[in-house]
Amino acid sequence: MNINKTKFVIVPSAALLLALSGCSSAGTGTSTNATSPASSTSTVSMAPSSGAASTTGSASSMSAPAAAAQTIHIQNFAYSGPASVAPGSTVTVMNMDSTAHTVTSDEGSAFDVPVKPGESMTFKAPTTPGTYKYHCTYHGNMHGTLVVK
Repeated sequence: MNINKTKFVIVPSAALLLALSGCSSAGTGTSTNATSPASSTSTVSMAPSSGAASTTGSASSMSAPAAAAQTIHIQNFAYSGPASVAPGSTVTVMNMDSTAHTVTSDEGSAFDVPVKPGESMTFKAPTTPGTYKYHCTYHGNMHGTLVVK
């Protein structure tokens, strides 16, 4: 193949590949702040869980409005999330830190969700309305509350 013809194939192909990679949702955010505050507490409402946690494929597979309403964010060793969730609803846990965390129910087995750095997991909220306190099994200063109503 002639070098000039090769340029016409390689350059446009590389440009297309670069453009498509810019549409990737892989960069959902990570935090490089590895210091943990003295204590972190948040309130999140959710229903009791009867299902196991599962990995979500990518941020692009979730609809933005629904995901935002039912998402617990973990950032800078702290939880933040919705004021409440419906019983049995799907809740997403998004870890934006550079270390693994969990969202583990303080009592019983309502939910226990391990989340690797930069990843998201989902679980079913408990089906019984109530207040569910939770913590990170790796970091004793991380606490939150899930309200299911």
